[in-house]
Amino acid sequence: MKPPSLESLSTIQADGSRRFVHPADVRGPLTKARRLVAWLLIAFYAALPWIRVGGHPAVFLDVQTRRFHFMGLVLATQDLWIGFFLITGLAFGLFYLTALFGRLWCGWACPYTVLLEHLYRRIERWVDGDASARRRLDQAPLNARNLIRRLIKHSLYLLLSAAIAHLFLSYFVSIGQLYRMMQGPPREHLQAFGVVLFLTAALYFCFSWFREQFCIILCPYGRLQSALTDEHSIVIGYDRRRGEPRGKAGSTDGACVDCRRCVQVCPTGIDIRNGLQLECIGCAACVDACDEVMVKLKRPPGLVRYASQMALQGGRTRWLRPRILLYSIMLMAGLVALGLSLQRISPLHVAAVRMVGAPFYVADGQLRNQFLLRVINKRHEAMNYRIALEPLAGSPLPASLKASGTTDPLHLDALGETQVPIIFSLPVADFKPALRLRLRVDEENGKVGNSSRVLELLGPDPNLQTHGPLDAKSFIR
Repeated sequence: MKPPSLESLSTIQADGSRRFVHPADVRGPLTKARRLVAWLLIAFYAALPWIRVGGHPAVFLDVQTRRFHFMGLVLATQDLWIGFFLITGLAFGLFYLTALFGRLWCGWACPYTVLLEHLYRRIERWVDGDASARRRLDQAPLNARNLIRRLIKHSLYLLLSAAIAHLFLSYFVSIGQLYRMMQGPPREHLQAFGVVLFLTAALYFCFSWFREQFCIILCPYGRLQSALTDEHSIVIGYDRRRGEPRGKAGSTDGACVDCRRCVQVCPTGIDIRNGLQLECIGCAACVDACDEVMVKLKRPPGLVRYASQMALQGGRTRWLRPRILLYSIMLMAGLVALGLSLQRISPLHVAAVRMVGAPFYVADGQLRNQFLLRVINKRHEAMNYRIALEPLAGSPLPASLKASGTTDPLHLDALGETQVPIIFSLPVADFKPALRLRLRVDEENGKVGNSSRVLELLGPDPNLQTHGPLDAKSFIR
C-alpha cells in the first residue's frame, strides 16, 4: 500500500479507487478524555427531550403550533429573528475556537465524529475485531461465516440509525407524541414516517460506508481552516526538529523510529509527519499512539503533540495577536447584542392588521375601520388580558370614538393564541386627518408582559365632494 502523501488524498488509491480506512484502537489520556466528552455529549443529546422545563421538553421545536422551547424560554414565529444571533454566534464561536485551537471541534465535539468514532466504530470493533482482522475480512471471500458477521454488523447499524432518527424527530414532536406515533400504523403519520425513514437511510449510508469522506469531501470546515488558523494556533503537529532523521530503536538518529503507529490509528488515514493537512480532524489519536511508543522506548513523549507551528519550529506561541483581539471584540459585541435582544422578548405577542376589504366604510354618517387583533400567550399558564386605547401625542382621541368586537377580559390558555376583530367607529364629522391611537393589551394580574400597537384610522377626505361609491382617491391617511 502506498504511504500517505501530500500529493493526493490518503483515502484514494493510485488507480482512483476508494481505500477504506480501518483505524487501529489506541489508549491514552487524550483518548480517555475524548471518549468521556463524547459520552457526555451523547447523554446530553439523548436526555434533552426527556427533561421537562415549564411543562415542556427542555428543547422542543414545535413546528405544528409554531412554538419553540429552549430551556423554559418560549419563542413564537415572530421571535425567530433571534435565531440570527444563535446561528451566526455559533458559527463565529467556531471560528474563534479554530483560531485558538485549530480543529478541536471536529475531533472532540462534532456530532458526526462523536457518533462515528464512539458508536458505529465501537460496533465494528466488537463484531469484526481489531484493525488487522477488519482488513483481512475485507480481503476474504464471502463465505457463510463472514456473511453472518456482516449481517449482524449492518443490522446493528440500521437499528442504531433508526434510534438516532427517532430521537431527532422527538425534538419536533415530543417524546410522548413520538411514542403514540410508533404505536399506530405508518399510514396515520406518513410525513413523520417518511422523515424517520429518510434519516435512517442517510445515517446508515454515512456511517456504514461514506464515513470519513463526509469530513473530507462535503464538510467545508476543513477547507476553511487554512484561512482561520495561523502559525500561532494550537494544532496537532509533528516535532520535525526532534524526530528527524528517522531511525530505529537504539540508534542515534532522530526520535521517530518510523513505526507508522500514528498512521495506523488515524481515522482519516493521513501521516501527521507530513504536516497539517485538510484531512486532519484533530482527534489526538496519533498523540496517544506516539506517546505510547516513546514510553516503551524510554524516550520523552511529545514527539507528536498539541502545539503551534511556531512552537514546533522552536519559536514562542503568541496568544494575544491582532486576529484574536479582533475576534474577541466581535464576540463581546455579539454577546451584548444577544443579551439586549433577549430582553426584548415578551411573554405576550400582539399584532393588529387591517381586515381584508375596503380600508374603511361609511354608512348612516358613521365611519368604521376594521382590524384583526392577534394575541399570543407565551406563558405556561392561562392568562386574562385587558384591552385599552390610548391617544398619541398630537393626536387626541375623539370622545365619540368607540371600539367593539372583543371580550373583556380576553382569556387565553397556556401557550394559546386567538384572533379577534376590533371595529372602530365614530361620526364622519368627528374624523380628523392622521387620526392615530395606541392599542394596549395588558395582563390582568399585573405581570410584566404588556404590549401595544399603533393604529391609524382612515376616512374620507373632507376636501373632496364624492357621490356614490368611494374610490381609492377618496380617503386620506
